[in-house]
Amino acid sequence: QVQLVESGGGLVQPGGSLRLSCAASGSIFSINAMGWYRQRPGKQRELVASITSGGSIRYADSVKGRFTISRENAKNMEYLQMNSLKPEDTAVYYCNAGVIRDEDSRYFELWGQGTLVTVSS
Repeated sequence: QVQLVESGGGLVQPGGSLRLSCAASGSIFSINAMGWYRQRPGKQRELVASITSGGSIRYADSVKGRFTISRENAKNMEYLQMNSLKPEDTAVYYCNAGVIRDEDSRYFELWGQGTLVTVSS
């Protein structure tokens, strides 16, 4: 099956850094846009950053200048480098990708299982 697997979450102190990784696996023909979402305690899920297959990037205002999204198309990988972390960045972070399955060329929007990032002193 085609799926996304996330890693890299954990506990970090304010001002620290974490790097999240997302690996798409399975019989994949291509991946269109990819992105990172997060759900903070008591809040709705929100877009953190997105990147198209051509490299166009958008960030939420709350993370501009601190987070960097990237992808390695040949590896079907997506990353989120998070620097200068703040307590309000505490959330479950989810990888998202639009995938065309190789076996039937069908398009699927996939979500990772989520990885918890806790920023606390």
